Amino acid sequence: MIRFFAVLIGVAPATIWYGTKMIWVTRMNRADAPCQCDQAGRRWGQLILKLSGARVVMENEEVLDPDRPQILVANHQSWYDVLALIAAVPGRSVFVAKKELRKIPLFGPASEACGHIFIDRSDRNRSIQSLGEANKKLDEASPTIIMFPEGTRSATGALQPFKKGAFVLAIQSGVDIVPAAITGSREIMRKGSWKIRPGATIGVRFGEPISVDGLTLDDRNELTERARRAVAELQARP
Repeated sequence: MIRFFAVLIGVAPATIWYGTKMIWVTRMNRADAPCQCDQAGRRWGQLILKLSGARVVMENEEVLDPDRPQILVANHQSWYDVLALIAAVPGRSVFVAKKELRKIPLFGPASEACGHIFIDRSDRNRSIQSLGEANKKLDEASPTIIMFPEGTRSATGALQPFKKGAFVLAIQSGVDIVPAAITGSREIMRKGSWKIRPGATIGVRFGEPISVDGLTLDDRNELTERARRAVAELQARP
């Protein structure tokens, strides 16, 4: 718990500083607001990783193209998955996260101001609206949309079934899917625990993009399973 409180002491002022900056640049409608948001978020994530005694190692990151829209789907076993992807993904990135995170003071409003999307999985109509918002962002801003299709963190680290939202979005937008496997994050902080174990290395391994050319919504189940197999294979590599 000593490490947790040390991180908390550093995170609080960092969240205030970077969160306030993100809200300010967006409300001022500055032309560089998206860039400022990405930089602030990345520095915030890198600071927490450093305070936690963790480092991120990437593999095959050249498949990420910051100049074209992509949908990145990854396994999810720790809050540190988010921090690792903030540090790893170049260019403009937008997370799709559960609506409960919007309620976190300053973090929620800052994230929303910078274009990150909160989804209500308990309300199908609102979930569809959120996917429509993500589709619009892909068309207008060409970001990397980051989604955790398991829907929640895995308590054991084993890959859970995938929900179909990311793959419906990919088919509707015609955007490639990039599978990714995150390893080591669960060794830092596990689901249901606030204990932080320093000294771990988080691996982020990217797979080859999966094209959705020629696919229709009738293919969404097959696409979902194909992406899940790709993530599982990446996760299983030594």
